[in-house]
Amino acid sequence: MWAADSFTGLLESSSVTASLSLSKLVYPYDSRLTEKEKTSICYLSFPDSYSGCLGDTQFSFRMRQSGGQRDLHSLDDDDGYDRGAPVTLQREAAHLFGYVYFRQVKDSAVKRGYFQKSLVLVSRLPYVNLFRSLLNLIAPEYFEKLVPCLEAVCNEIDQWPPPVPGQTLNLPVMGVVMQVRIPSRVDKLEASPVKQFNQENLLPAPLVLSSVNELDLFRCFQPVLIHIQLLWELMLLGEPLVVMAPSPTISSEMVLALTSCLTPLKFCCDYRPYFTIHDSEFKEYTTRTQAPPNVVLGVTNPFFIKTLQHWPHILRIGELKMSGDLPKQVKMKKLTKLKTLDTKPGLYTSYKTYLHKDKSLIKRLLKGIQRKRPSEAQSALVRRHLLELTQSFIIPLEHYMASLMPLQRAVTPWKTPPQIRPFHQDDFLKSLEHAGPQLTCVLKGDWLGLYRRFFKSPHFDGWYRQRHREMTQKLEALHLEVICEANILTWMKDKSEVEIVDLVLKLREKLIQAQAHRLPVKEETLQRVALYIDTVIGSLPDDLQAVLRHP
Repeated sequence: MWAADSFTGLLESSSVTASLSLSKLVYPYDSRLTEKEKTSICYLSFPDSYSGCLGDTQFSFRMRQSGGQRDLHSLDDDDGYDRGAPVTLQREAAHLFGYVYFRQVKDSAVKRGYFQKSLVLVSRLPYVNLFRSLLNLIAPEYFEKLVPCLEAVCNEIDQWPPPVPGQTLNLPVMGVVMQVRIPSRVDKLEASPVKQFNQENLLPAPLVLSSVNELDLFRCFQPVLIHIQLLWELMLLGEPLVVMAPSPTISSEMVLALTSCLTPLKFCCDYRPYFTIHDSEFKEYTTRTQAPPNVVLGVTNPFFIKTLQHWPHILRIGELKMSGDLPKQVKMKKLTKLKTLDTKPGLYTSYKTYLHKDKSLIKRLLKGIQRKRPSEAQSALVRRHLLELTQSFIIPLEHYMASLMPLQRAVTPWKTPPQIRPFHQDDFLKSLEHAGPQLTCVLKGDWLGLYRRFFKSPHFDGWYRQRHREMTQKLEALHLEVICEANILTWMKDKSEVEIVDLVLKLREKLIQAQAHRLPVKEETLQRVALYIDTVIGSLPDDLQAVLRHP
């Protein structure tokens, strides 16, 4: 599982000219990366020369798989991972994540005067915390011992147990055991990750990771804490946003923090934690012949200030500075103030928030800074604030969607299940008067306007499709259960052979669909349906039985 779907491989890149990177090593050897993908990974694995990253640097990127979704590895969820994982942690079908450990140090033995090398871990999973910790262990050792080190690491990873949602895993690598819990869809949503660790009989003591994916949000958002609510609205509405940062580390962490704002809602737009002028989508994203796409871009090259100045929202952040107790906050600025050269830090946008600003979060965070509260506790405050905001917005949608489900008594054994009623936006907006976000959120503002704008975003479409698919599967499962409870022999008494054969074909199709889509039905129900099929076939003449038993 790790060697196939979750863990695609480790790549080593070395800078060979000022503008070109070369992929020297790829492990495992059978990783099916195209030459185009390898080239993209190489360009994305090095900071722009403007970043001036000396020493060791870690960052991440996300790239489109060349040729869209192809059979790189099996993604039919045979292991059940995607069904058990939260939607925010499911495997990507058409994108790959890259986790980079870059080293640049002075070296007189090298012609250019610097040792420059990157180790890149490529995966389909957004396990930024786990893979960053893994690279922390293996990259320094690799830069010393090279090839044998990578071979040994890949062999160890190949022996890891699969990432099963809800389970705590012990992952040995290079004499260290990393211990981490894989989140599950049924976990209760909390500001802090669920801790279910078992350290018994583990020597040496394991390196316990608090989460596979969660970032230190307080640290990531330090320069924009007073704008968190505005940025949450931009993310919710799928607005195009450019994050211009001094380094790929700051750029990638800010983009990943922003896209995590909507948890438990899946972020359905494109996002690139680190994006360069060499990316294959560069022309697509910088064209002025059409509106900017729904994407969040993280960049470091000042060239983007000119090429992306037509974008509606640009966040320019610099190196972190303090202003009293609070980190210096970027100011809201008009887009007309965006200069091609020497652009100062700021949030350049003309966007007006739908909801009134909530100052309580800043007050609590400021109090935490004064009391020297740990960063993890400050992050928990930020995460809880965003979680409650998103849940207050989503709960009315969930309640309305649930009301569109047909009643259980309307599902009968010998008829096609009734359809889920259509989603009428006006009906939903009317329901907000007595069942809106005001029940769970103290924030005032134009909630109706925010919902109307949300309906036009990719996130509404993604949420609706997912919920509709889940409800349809629930209906199909319910129909199978109702069939199993019916008396099939009584139904068959006055039916013609044609009707009985038709029933056999329909039941068989239902059984195949239930197994293929892994519907939420008990194994016992599926066995009873198979028994029903045999019973019905057994009641038919021998010639028909022969045809139906050997289709």
